[in-house]
Amino acid sequence: MFPKLDSLLHSELRLAVMSILSEVESADFTYIKKQTGSTSGNLSVQLDKLSAAEYITVEKGFKGKMPCTTCRITDKGIEAFRQYVEALRSYLMPSDSSLHSE
Repeated sequence: MFPKLDSLLHSELRLAVMSILSEVESADFTYIKKQTGSTSGNLSVQLDKLSAAEYITVEKGFKGKMPCTTCRITDKGIEAFRQYVEALRSYLMPSDSSLHSE
């Protein structure tokens, strides 16, 4: 039996955000938007969902007079992402070789 995939992370954009944030200390909204090719509105909605699940933190502030939103992955988010990747690997590389025999 395959493990359940975290439905929150089983979204292309949310998975991309988590992948980006797992590799950096923090990233601002503009960087994430550019890396994912997302629209501002869609990215905002997805960041809110990840933040509500406590997978990321979102800090709003200013760089000079310009608004700046900075995102960071949380320990809970790191663990959820790790488990998601591990579960996904089991779908891609089943350890039971009998699945491949006739």
